[in-house]
Amino acid sequence: MGYKNLKFEKESVFLVTGGAGFIGSNLCEAIVEMGYTVRCLDNLSTGSYDNISHLEGNEKFTFIKGDIRNMDTCMEACKGVDYVLNQAAWGSVPRSIEMPLLYEEINIRGTLNMMEAARQSHVKKFVYASSSSVYGDHPVLPKKEGAEGNVLSPYALTKKVDEEYGRLYKKLYNFDTYGLRYFNVFGRRQNPEGMYAAVIPKFIKLLLNDEAPTINGDGRQSRDFTYIDNVIEANLKACLASGEAGGEAFNIGYGGREFLIDLYYSLCEALGKKIEPKFGPPRVGDVRDSNADIGKARELLGYNPEYDFKTGIGLAIDWYKANL
Repeated sequence: MGYKNLKFEKESVFLVTGGAGFIGSNLCEAIVEMGYTVRCLDNLSTGSYDNISHLEGNEKFTFIKGDIRNMDTCMEACKGVDYVLNQAAWGSVPRSIEMPLLYEEINIRGTLNMMEAARQSHVKKFVYASSSSVYGDHPVLPKKEGAEGNVLSPYALTKKVDEEYGRLYKKLYNFDTYGLRYFNVFGRRQNPEGMYAAVIPKFIKLLLNDEAPTINGDGRQSRDFTYIDNVIEANLKACLASGEAGGEAFNIGYGGREFLIDLYYSLCEALGKKIEPKFGPPRVGDVRDSNADIGKARELLGYNPEYDFKTGIGLAIDWYKANL
């Protein structure tokens, strides 16, 4: 179970791109705590130095301020690296609809820069963030790899293209790439601020401030909310996976399904609040329902998520109470 007892070669070096972001900073922290060396590459456009400042001064940690859109930066960052965990990307479906060109530049070209730099640098494994959004309008639940519909946003399309490059790099160059289709990750250090904030931290912050959140749509849309430590496990187990699993994409969720309105009232109960939500129009480009079949990741990566929704949300609430 989990990731803390996983063993790598003693002198292993990890590069985490987007390492000052929510997922990236948690990966950096976990790798340092396990005793391995980690480089954090981030341009701080959406990440925050505050997320990794506590790691500065640790001999196992190095912060590089740089942009994955710059190939020279990617090449320099990959020197002497064993494993790349590519988390650098811009998220948010609505923002991608407003800024499609920027998303192409960062999420596609930036990821390809990193993939190519890692290949040229003889990195052992290239693990990259994909998304459950690649399932698009395919109606069947649970979502299973190989049964994707039409994508509904530029963000989803960028992740689909990344996966195609991952497959090609395995086929053409025998370079081991592993795409992780994250399903609504939540947990410590996820940013509650701004109009593009994820729903769980946004709801928690507003409720702590006795404000009513707005739920887009009728609240009956569902998500496979996945606690951050499960995602750390998936990334590190992908680094240890066989080459036979290379070039593939994997669902990384818990396998559960929570309705948004139920999530909201469970947060109210946990925080001791009685505040009715507001309702707004559905968001363009959003997938209505999300629930992961994680059988492929279990079989080929050894993924065995330890934290169910109830456990994870309790830990997240405790963290936000202490840090907001």
